[in-house]
Amino acid sequence: MKIAVIQGPNLNLLGHREQNVYGVMKLEEIHTQMENVAKQNGFEIEFFQSNLEGEIVDRIQECIGDADGIIINPAAYTHTSIAIRDAIVAANMPVVEVHISNIHRREDFRSKSMIAPVTSGQIVGFGPFGYHLAMISMIQILGEIQAARAAQAKQEEK
Repeated sequence: MKIAVIQGPNLNLLGHREQNVYGVMKLEEIHTQMENVAKQNGFEIEFFQSNLEGEIVDRIQECIGDADGIIINPAAYTHTSIAIRDAIVAANMPVVEVHISNIHRREDFRSKSMIAPVTSGQIVGFGPFGYHLAMISMIQILGEIQAARAAQAKQEEK
């Protein structure tokens, strides 16, 4: 099974930007940790980062038929992008939204996620460890889906 990780604008600057908010860990380090968890659990993982909304929409659409689930940090697009929200709905697969900072404790405009209502869940405020929690969540969700499909196939055999 395959998990796609999609990172939004400015996340390529992790470790450099606003360290008091986002910490000192670089995006590549977060991805390495996620890759280790994926391998330990028998999952394939693919990473994508863009500062452009349209490229993020394109990548979500490319996941259809190519990935089993998406972990996404839409970053600033969390609060504004109906296009990303619509792409997630169209993809029709489990999506976990993750944010390094607690968006609900920040500026008012950051507390509203356009994305959260169409995801399986949202993880916020745990720093880079939130990505680990997102991985564990996605592995659990995909395991449950796989078990339900196996049970349904077994029922249909009878």
